[in-house]
Amino acid sequence: MIIDILSWIFLLAGGALGIVGGIGIYRFPDFYTRLHAAGITDTLCALLILLGLGLQAGWSFAAFKIALIFLFLFFTSPTASYALANAALHSGLQPKLNNEEREAKHD
Repeated sequence: MIIDILSWIFLLAGGALGIVGGIGIYRFPDFYTRLHAAGITDTLCALLILLGLGLQAGWSFAAFKIALIFLFLFFTSPTASYALANAALHSGLQPKLNNEEREAKHD
């Protein structure tokens, strides 16, 4: 019963973090901050959800597959975020700056 409760806590926390990340994507002002919100919450959300699923699966081949899925996501999600940010920067997309930062940059 304790494992079921822990599993549901991880699943609910992962789902809530996914929702918070979605709100961050909607609310942040430019591409780079939105990408940061998506990249950070995507990896942690996947960790929590897959951890909850792994607890439900127990010590089985399914849990091993879930661990491999997380390992794949752990490396590919930050790499994809970096590649997107790098491509945006090389294409000339500049981050939004507030007035103080813009004035300091021109000095």
